[in-house]
Amino acid sequence: MPQLSFGDMEYTNRRRKTKRELFLEQMDKIIPWADWVNMIAAYYPSGKRGRPPIGIETMLRMYLMQNWFSLSDEGIEDAVYDSHAMRSFLRINFLEQQVPDATTLLHFRHLLEEHTLGKALFDDIRNRLDKAGLIMHGGSVVDATLISAPSSTKNQTGERDPEMHSTKKGNQWYFGMKVHAGVDAGSGYVHTITGTAANVHDVTQAHALIRDDDEVGYGDSGYLGVEKRPEIREDEHLSKVDFRINKRSSSLKATGLGKAIEEYLERRKSSTRCKVEHIFQIVKKYFGCRKTTYRGIAKNMNKFFVLFGCANLVMCIRAGRTEEFTALQA
Repeated sequence: MPQLSFGDMEYTNRRRKTKRELFLEQMDKIIPWADWVNMIAAYYPSGKRGRPPIGIETMLRMYLMQNWFSLSDEGIEDAVYDSHAMRSFLRINFLEQQVPDATTLLHFRHLLEEHTLGKALFDDIRNRLDKAGLIMHGGSVVDATLISAPSSTKNQTGERDPEMHSTKKGNQWYFGMKVHAGVDAGSGYVHTITGTAANVHDVTQAHALIRDDDEVGYGDSGYLGVEKRPEIREDEHLSKVDFRINKRSSSLKATGLGKAIEEYLERRKSSTRCKVEHIFQIVKKYFGCRKTTYRGIAKNMNKFFVLFGCANLVMCIRAGRTEEFTALQA
């Protein structure tokens, strides 16, 4: 443990910890830093030529905080200088080094995007949850959420992002992309995500969100008729999955006791299907990621892989299962 400065000692004498500090302490404890550093090291500059690179763990910590608090490259640099909790999480000692600048963080993010390391981190979290026995098998909930993109053409190219498209939900139009998620029906942890333009229908991604050992699939009324799609019907495993899709309220034709039974069955489906909304709530409200940050679906999906993986960690912490998860790191 590094030696405390006078500023650190004064800060530790406060009455209570902030929510941000508690969150960073919990994430610092649960994340397998050594394994993630080794994962990135294969692609990171060795430092044999040119200026010695900043440590991988320092850059990774800064990159994660940028995503957790929805900050720009310059914004996270300023925030670390302003926040003692962030500086402690970054493990920066101003007597020895300074916060990495925005350009350095930009290059680090491009490295992660180039080698799809965001997906590698997401897969590592999912596999660790599975090995710890925290993920159940046999059923998945599928759903999609809209992520808005800037519709303005006031940029260098004078046009909107060509990979984003418009779609109508209810009486409102949205421009952007969709993140499709497959969530374990038992535990609520997300195990698969895909990204498409906003005008791609939810049902077209259902086959990619069902696991090989799933026997049951849950979805809202947007997935009605999923069992008739060729990618489902022609697949030996997917064709045997029992899809329990919520009906539209207008399609409930029964009356009396029959209607009461139908409504009860729909509520039972919804009680399981709602688990996917918890993961969306963490990403869009807790992490504040309601809009796309970059141009292109691939770049944004690298960020969403990291965010959905970290959302799994947040759910693990809230469930009080940190010890089970970290036991694999010993």
